[in-house]
Amino acid sequence: MTLLLVGVQTSYLYGQARQQLGERALTASRLVAGLPNVIRGAERGQQDPALNAAVEVLRSAAGADFIVVGNRQGIRLAHPVQERLGRPMEGGDNAAPLAGREGVSVARGSLGLSVRGKVPIWAGGTPGGQVVGVVSTGYLMPQAWSLVRQALRSLAPWVLLALALGLAGAVWAARTLRAQILNLEPEQIAALVGQQRAVLAALREGVIAVDATGALTLASERAAEALGRPPLPSPLKGVWAELWAHLRGTGGARQQNVELTLCGQPVLVNVEPLERGGVVASFRDRAEALALADELTHARGFVDVLRAQTHEYQNRLHVLSGLLQLGRPDEARRVLDSEIEQGAQFRQLLRDIQVPRLVALLAGKRERAQELGVTFEVVPGSSLSAAWERHADLLVTAVGNLTDNAFEALGGRPGTVRVSVGEDPEGAQIEVEDSGPGVRDDLAARLFLRGASSKGEGRGYGLAGVHARVAALGGEIRHTRRAGHTVFQVDLPPPRLTPRETP
Repeated sequence: MTLLLVGVQTSYLYGQARQQLGERALTASRLVAGLPNVIRGAERGQQDPALNAAVEVLRSAAGADFIVVGNRQGIRLAHPVQERLGRPMEGGDNAAPLAGREGVSVARGSLGLSVRGKVPIWAGGTPGGQVVGVVSTGYLMPQAWSLVRQALRSLAPWVLLALALGLAGAVWAARTLRAQILNLEPEQIAALVGQQRAVLAALREGVIAVDATGALTLASERAAEALGRPPLPSPLKGVWAELWAHLRGTGGARQQNVELTLCGQPVLVNVEPLERGGVVASFRDRAEALALADELTHARGFVDVLRAQTHEYQNRLHVLSGLLQLGRPDEARRVLDSEIEQGAQFRQLLRDIQVPRLVALLAGKRERAQELGVTFEVVPGSSLSAAWERHADLLVTAVGNLTDNAFEALGGRPGTVRVSVGEDPEGAQIEVEDSGPGVRDDLAARLFLRGASSKGEGRGYGLAGVHARVAALGGEIRHTRRAGHTVFQVDLPPPRLTPRETP
């Protein structure tokens, strides 16, 4: 920038020098053209040593590089170089003065490129009469550049000061910018942006960023699709009004699993504040979260069942081994026959339930009940057709959660848990009954809400998940007290047949 400014200033100074030299040359030519001896010499049109000497004195006084006097034919009558007297004037710029017009021109003559001021010589010294000659006063271009150099030398300190200030400002701006971008190089920033885009694209959750003014500035692909692909930036208030109102109410504090709705669908939102204002919010479908919770519940349930079965079978094996070691094989046989008979009777109760995963769950819960010292019964006549296999996950979730809750409701005391499964043209009915103390009055109204539990922090998600999945299918879950027992009832509508299954 400094070099550019110096170049512009040089061009300007050069133009100013040319203009000033032209004005000086024109002034000198006017003075010379008005001298009587110059007028007489031009009228005679012949060389005159005295005229040349007088003109040279004037040239020296004016500081010009040359003053040339020519007759009407352009023949030199006065010239700084004696040998060039009597020769034609050079430069090709005599047309205007010989026509009676003054002018300034830049032309190359016998002495070099120069700025010239040309004035006509009038006969008798009367302007407007006959032109009898021309006076040309000139300053060579090196003199113009000399003036430019002098001006630049006077400006040099200011140019250097501007350069120093510019360098200092550039260094300050660079350091400030690097501090703002965490001292990262451009290629590092590009790599981080690429990684950020890849991470956002890989996330199954929707992720958005909101700045301190409440504008939506970033959205992952899934978030953009859920929000209707708004242009960025956009006011969050117009894109997701419920989240905007929630953030204003909480001040953008860190939160997890906040239940909101987006386009009528329930979602769980996590909010993380940013250091410089604004927040990053991630959200996921509440149904998906509940499905994951169900899967985790299933896994934990299967672990408990396997552990209970292992424990019970070890106890039975230890009993049989002890009886055999004591030499009492008949009693060992009776114990083994009893176990086989009880197992056969229980399997007989489950013969009409044609959903294998539900049967396996009930068998496992029987083992768990034996470990806990609880009587576990399946109501005789329980049945369920194979058409319910498509809802096996829901059935396992509902029965598994309600049975586990019933075990916990007994609190380690002896008691009874009874399960009944049936169906009719209106759908399926499931009942889980326990002899526990029942649901506390302060929890009864909100029992199926997420987090409602009397078992401490981090509980209260199982029943909420069952309620959500049952409601999504169009069913209903409720609880009541009957004959001193707590009964949870689940009603499900008939399963829809696919085109292949339609009779």
